[in-house]
Amino acid sequence: MAFEIPAELSSKIDEVITHYPVSKRSAVLPLLHLLQHHFRYINEDVVNWVAAKLSLEPVQVLEVVTFYPGFRQSAPGKYHIRVCRTLSCAMAGSYELMESFCQVANIDRSHVDHHHPIAVSADGKYSIEFAECLASCGFGPVCMVEDDFYEKVDPAKAADLLAKYA
Repeated sequence: MAFEIPAELSSKIDEVITHYPVSKRSAVLPLLHLLQHHFRYINEDVVNWVAAKLSLEPVQVLEVVTFYPGFRQSAPGKYHIRVCRTLSCAMAGSYELMESFCQVANIDRSHVDHHHPIAVSADGKYSIEFAECLASCGFGPVCMVEDDFYEKVDPAKAADLLAKYA
C-alpha cells in the first residue's frame, strides 16, 4: 500500500462503517470524504483501499469518485481555491474573479477540462477550479479558499485575498 491510514483516522472509519450495518456500500461516500480531508485528494490507492475495506469492487468506489465533483482525483496546491460559476455568480463577475486569481497565483488553466478540472500553480502553492454552486447566490461572486468562504469578492482584490494565505 502506497499510503498509511493513521490510527485515529482508521478508528473514525471503523466507527462510520457501523452506521451502515445493512449495506457497507452506503459507507463509500462518508469514507471518501474522510480520506480526502486527510490526503487532500482521492487517488487509485485510496479507491482500492476503500473497496477492499468495504468488500466492494474498485469500480464501485470509482463510480462515486467520478460522479461527485467535490472529489479531487489529482493533488491540489497547498491552498485550494474554488470559484462559483453558476448563473448568478457568473453575472456578478466570477469569470473575472477566476482570471484575477489565475493571474495573481500564476496559474495556467489552458489544460483544464471536465475530467481534469484543477489547475495548479508552478510552485504548487495554489490550485483552482470552478465550482457549480457554493450556495450563496445573492452575494456573488463567491469563492472558497480551503474551507474559508468569501462572498462579494471583487476581482480587483484577488491579490489581497490570497495574501491571507501567503
